[in-house]
Amino acid sequence: MSPIPRRSLLKAAAVAGAAAQFSWALGARDAAAAPRAESAGEDPVTLDWLEDGGLGAAPGSTVGVPWPKGVHRGDQTFALADADGRAVPIQSWPLAYWPDGSLKWTAHAVSSGTGKLTLAAGTPAAPEKKVTVDQRGGTVDISTGVIAARIAKSGATLVKSVTRGSTEIARNGRLVLLRQPEFADGDQSTVRTERFDGAIDEVTVEQAGPVRAVVRVDGRHRKGHRSWLPFSIRLYFYAGADSFRMVHTITYDGTQEPGRASGDFIRGIGVRFTVPLRDESYDRHIRIGGEGTGLLREAVKGITGLRRDPGAAVQAAQFAGEKLPDPATWDQRVTTRLQYIPEWGDYTLSQLSADGFALRKRTKKGYGWIGAGGGRRASGFGYVGGVSGGLSFGLRDFWEKHPAQLDIRDAHTDAAEVTLWLWSPEAQPMDLRFYHDGMGQDTFPEQLEGLNITYEDYEPEFGTPYGIARTSELLFWANESTPSAEKLAEQVEAVRVLPQLAAPPKQLIGAKVFGPGLFSAPDRSTPAKAKIEDHLDFLFTYYKDQVEMRRWYGFWDYGDIMHTYDTARHQWRYDVGGYAWDNSELSPDLWLWYAYLRSGRADIFRFAEAMTRHTGEVDVYHLGKWAGLGTRHGVQHWADSAKQQRIANTTYRRYYYFLTADERVGDLMHANVDSDETFLALDPLRKIRTEPYTPDRHALSIGFGTDWSGLVSAWLTEWERRGPKGEKAKARVLSTMETIAAQPNGFVQGSGLYDLDTGKFAIAEEPVVGVSHLSAVFGLNELCAELIDLVDMPVFNEAYYDYCRYFNATKAQQTARYGSNFGSLILFQGHSRLDAYAAVQTGDDQLADRAWDKFYHSDGYQESAPWRTEKVTGPTAPVAGDEATWVSTNDTALYGLAAIENLALLGHRMP
Repeated sequence: MSPIPRRSLLKAAAVAGAAAQFSWALGARDAAAAPRAESAGEDPVTLDWLEDGGLGAAPGSTVGVPWPKGVHRGDQTFALADADGRAVPIQSWPLAYWPDGSLKWTAHAVSSGTGKLTLAAGTPAAPEKKVTVDQRGGTVDISTGVIAARIAKSGATLVKSVTRGSTEIARNGRLVLLRQPEFADGDQSTVRTERFDGAIDEVTVEQAGPVRAVVRVDGRHRKGHRSWLPFSIRLYFYAGADSFRMVHTITYDGTQEPGRASGDFIRGIGVRFTVPLRDESYDRHIRIGGEGTGLLREAVKGITGLRRDPGAAVQAAQFAGEKLPDPATWDQRVTTRLQYIPEWGDYTLSQLSADGFALRKRTKKGYGWIGAGGGRRASGFGYVGGVSGGLSFGLRDFWEKHPAQLDIRDAHTDAAEVTLWLWSPEAQPMDLRFYHDGMGQDTFPEQLEGLNITYEDYEPEFGTPYGIARTSELLFWANESTPSAEKLAEQVEAVRVLPQLAAPPKQLIGAKVFGPGLFSAPDRSTPAKAKIEDHLDFLFTYYKDQVEMRRWYGFWDYGDIMHTYDTARHQWRYDVGGYAWDNSELSPDLWLWYAYLRSGRADIFRFAEAMTRHTGEVDVYHLGKWAGLGTRHGVQHWADSAKQQRIANTTYRRYYYFLTADERVGDLMHANVDSDETFLALDPLRKIRTEPYTPDRHALSIGFGTDWSGLVSAWLTEWERRGPKGEKAKARVLSTMETIAAQPNGFVQGSGLYDLDTGKFAIAEEPVVGVSHLSAVFGLNELCAELIDLVDMPVFNEAYYDYCRYFNATKAQQTARYGSNFGSLILFQGHSRLDAYAAVQTGDDQLADRAWDKFYHSDGYQESAPWRTEKVTGPTAPVAGDEATWVSTNDTALYGLAAIENLALLGHRMP
């Protein structure tokens, strides 16, 4: 292919004045003034549930729906109907806007529904029982029309009470933290623990009905004068629901020094409620979830299995959880001896690994425990109460995020205590210390040598967990009586798989909201296309199976996957430096979300959901000097010394946010708006610099690839969401696009000197070739496709098209265009999607041909690869399963994205 001339860039002065002509003036005009276009996108949208069963016992569901540009005005309201045309109550709000002020994404909350629902412009139906919020006084009082919750604005109690009618079902909902100041390997019995209680700092009502209300509670855990472990809790209430949802986030801000046994070791993290009990002990019931929808179903005072039989009807009623007949009607040989039947007040289910849980119970504190069974994977569900009412409770991802535990205490008294332990106090304390002593890597040259053998970029004091976070989800039901077995099974299922309403792939593709044209529905219309679709299915299934085989579970680990395989050991390199946890390296998150957007597959959504929760929380710092940066792949998620913008990339969070309107992920994206400031805190080139360096806020070296793609994704998202810093974000998007385009070599320049105050790159005086194979593999292509569609800036478009033209070009072509070639590059298969994108944008047939040539005949996965797994069993591996020694996560992510985008853009031009 002959070199393609690049259109001349405007000089810096001319480009600086071009901003006034940009078509995107988000916020500059009233959204309601946007024109309303007539198009297919205006047709009603059919929403469906990810999994069968509809809403079930869950309190409600919220879905994000995208709209083509210009279809709906910014003030448009929406109506929902079921399959029979009956109105379904709905609460809607905007999530993002198009440049013309029309709606880009909307969120819709429902509190009922089983089958498909039709969404269209219209007047929303009001729920028969509305959510109401009253903020007067020292509490926030919420009513769903069925239950009422009183939320405190200060103190250690988050939820003062939960009532149903005139009956108090639960009270004194609070947070519990157990700190162990010393780590003792082996015998923990001699180690003391300290209890900290959650203390409220701020309460915010984020939504107030009529279908959905959201209350956010922020604070820290406190004991005496010490406060630590910040928390952010959101409570979700839906109209007509007898339940509510809690999203619980903690951020670690303790100290654990490697090589020392003292520090801030967490022994337990829990959520605790008190449950009043009013019934006779034989009318009080315990339900604890086992495997699947299995349940331990017992009464505090059991009258089954006795030497004397009270009667079949009485026994059946107790097992069903129904009120027993008057004891006067029983066999009096039982009635006169009730005082001799033990009352079992305490129950515990502990899940200390992904493969086993144990149940035990005792009569009361100070007396011996007896085993009550066990199994592999508990649902994380429980119930305590009586025929006059009780509390059901559940912790999502219970066994996946082990060690977890459920406790019921004092059920034989007038008030039981329920604790859902996110970290079980029966497990080893949470050990977040760095895993080795540095091995003499005290200087930068020594650390670079270490990098050359274990691929770990070690640096003393950098492997710290200070500032990482974790989010958990809990559900609570206020029952008017002990639920039936069928109702309990529904509650269990809601805990295990929270029902999610979803927009169909047709809408996700047709609205063109993420990199327009970059993904399309799976297509098996030709043998060549079918083969690629088979490969994509194989890769996803393989990773899903590897999570199970390799047990990639645990509180801090669940949601991530491994980076590279060790063929000699038949094991992923979980213990080898930078080859272990992947931490979003080369965008597997993006691959998974694109795979979902085009297919609508529930299994892919759930996999990507877990990864988004993990990578956005655990792999990124949220406090401290590195807040806004993430950690490169390693043996521990926080271990590597490369703290970079590319891992904190907002790109990976946007999909889940817009599909679900999840507020916690929205927090993470908003927090990244100012993450350009982190370049003052850490010099990414410190280990290879030879000259003295002091960061200058007016001249920070920032790369146009991995750095800028992370920054601009946060700015773009804040802008289109019209967030609190939307105007600043808008200015940053436009000014950085403008000044990248004005560089002598555009994107090929590689990096620029960035001014934190102006949000602009200085225009370099001399052209430089600074191309890296990593620049475009952290979402750059996908983001630039969005920006080019949204912002009318031809010089930026041309600068990016040129980068696409020449990355996969020959060295001679690169030299002819830029005066020198790009050096030794790799990842050509992944970059074939840049060829495909530029080919479509410019109409270049040669680029189109090269896209498929690089996809099939460069590096990465080839058609000649096995595309199958091999069985491994003992003694080769500790667990029998499958392996594909030729698979690596870098290649998987790049192949997945290249395959999806090339099929969408150039499927009609396949060789």
